[in-house]
Amino acid sequence: MITFKDLDLHPDIQKAIDKLEFVHPTEIQAASIPVVRAGQDMIGQAQTGTGKTFSFAIPIVEKIDMDNPNIQALILLPTRELSLQVYAEFLKLIRFSRQIRATVVYGGQSIDRQIRSLKEKPQIIIGTPGRIIDHMNRGTLNFDNLKMLVMDEADEMLKMGFQEDLETILKDTPKERQTVLFSATIPPFIKKVASSYQKDPVHIKIEAKTLTVEKIKQVVYEVRKEYKDDLLVRLLDFYHFRSIIIFANTKKGVDDLVSYLQNLGYNADALHGDLKQLQRDRVMNAFRSNQVKILVATDVAARGLDINDVEAIINYDIPQELEVYVHRIGRTGRAGKSGYAITLSNAWNRRRIKELEHFTKSPLELKEVPSVDDIHAVKIKGIYNEIETMITEKRENKYEVVIQKLLADGYDGIDIINALMTMSIDETDKEYRDIPVERAYREDRSRQDRRPSDRRSDRSDRGSERRSSDRSDRPARPQGERSGRQKEFVEYEINFGKEDQIRAVSLIDLFKKEADLYSGNVGDITIGDKKTVFQLNKGASNRILQLEGKKYKNKSIKLRKL
Repeated sequence: MITFKDLDLHPDIQKAIDKLEFVHPTEIQAASIPVVRAGQDMIGQAQTGTGKTFSFAIPIVEKIDMDNPNIQALILLPTRELSLQVYAEFLKLIRFSRQIRATVVYGGQSIDRQIRSLKEKPQIIIGTPGRIIDHMNRGTLNFDNLKMLVMDEADEMLKMGFQEDLETILKDTPKERQTVLFSATIPPFIKKVASSYQKDPVHIKIEAKTLTVEKIKQVVYEVRKEYKDDLLVRLLDFYHFRSIIIFANTKKGVDDLVSYLQNLGYNADALHGDLKQLQRDRVMNAFRSNQVKILVATDVAARGLDINDVEAIINYDIPQELEVYVHRIGRTGRAGKSGYAITLSNAWNRRRIKELEHFTKSPLELKEVPSVDDIHAVKIKGIYNEIETMITEKRENKYEVVIQKLLADGYDGIDIINALMTMSIDETDKEYRDIPVERAYREDRSRQDRRPSDRRSDRSDRGSERRSSDRSDRPARPQGERSGRQKEFVEYEINFGKEDQIRAVSLIDLFKKEADLYSGNVGDITIGDKKTVFQLNKGASNRILQLEGKKYKNKSIKLRKL
């Protein structure tokens, strides 16, 4: 393995690397640094957690002309959290390079404060596309002397709708610049966009045995949709993780889940895009310091979280894209520690689970729902371990006089211990709702392990079994809901709810009459008091926008994509 010293870095950078106690570059760093150093355009592809930031940060710092006060490098990132994380990495590298200055700009922070930092003439700018354009329009950012542009997490920026912003920035920067693109995944449409703004890019792809961290144990629990909350409570009590992130697909889903958990006494808080920056900082600081043990978050809000002590993550909702699953579980199992990734599923998502296994090249172990007896046994074991620790550590016995007096008065030692434990331990028994177990998935998994000839011989029986299982195990759904198992769905919010006496069937009727959308294009519908969230076939997104501004029930229709 090569070392950083083998790369012949600038002395100030090598000094910073030594201070960080880094010896060997990661695979993506070793492959990328020479290419970026040479001034070539590049597409770097590697999974999350492989050290991509130093792959471009080290060459950038080396290339900065310290006597030139103009902006020479721009790094674009999808979220404020990731921007701050990358900014922190740059600060580590330039700690011994006093004449190099870097700053970060992102939405949610005072723009006046950012303008003040830009007046200090930083040579390196890190930020989100939207806020970069704000400064360009104000004239507070000038890229006439830009030498290098980096798009990190480029696939995420495009998925989040930044394509137009990226094109604006790319068109307004010098064509002679060096353009480097980094991303965990490079789907075809990303390559197409990259080809428009790069010159003969070198494509570096770091293969991995699996797309997930080997030390992460991945499991799946399968219950009907209406029992997901009950399952979540059981899992929290059974595993008793000290630090956990729960992922939901929508901001409303995050808020609803946090309210549910807080009402049950769990130490939980929310993280999503509707929170102001001060709120986000408060939540993250509380989570890092373990004041908040359960963080419920959306994928966008969780991008760039740099926390090494997350014991587990739970996919309360299965992500719509396979790559997102990889990003989620990458939040745990960091810094050489083991982690746990739990996915809540149901009968309709069996195919999706198999797609995740195929994509990650690793199995998701199907687990039994913990019984009440299982949870009680874990609690008893925890009490035993606490008592054993106190005894072995020989802590000061402040109450020995009381115990000796009770023994002298003839009380039995077991009775004394039982009374003391009853006083000190909360014996409030939580009631757990019964959860019907869906077993068909387990039967399907056992079939996968049989020989091909065996599977062929019972092919005819399998069809009838599945049809029978579907009828008996299928959970009841509100009228108007659809499973959408064979379609890719996106979620929208419409400004009608229970207060408008809206029903799923009337909403579908509206879609049919006003947007020529048939019910087969509509998935789950969740009706709230004032708003309704519904799933829509991605291919029908353009048609649903025809409703915007039209009148329904004497009210103007407003739509929002989630």
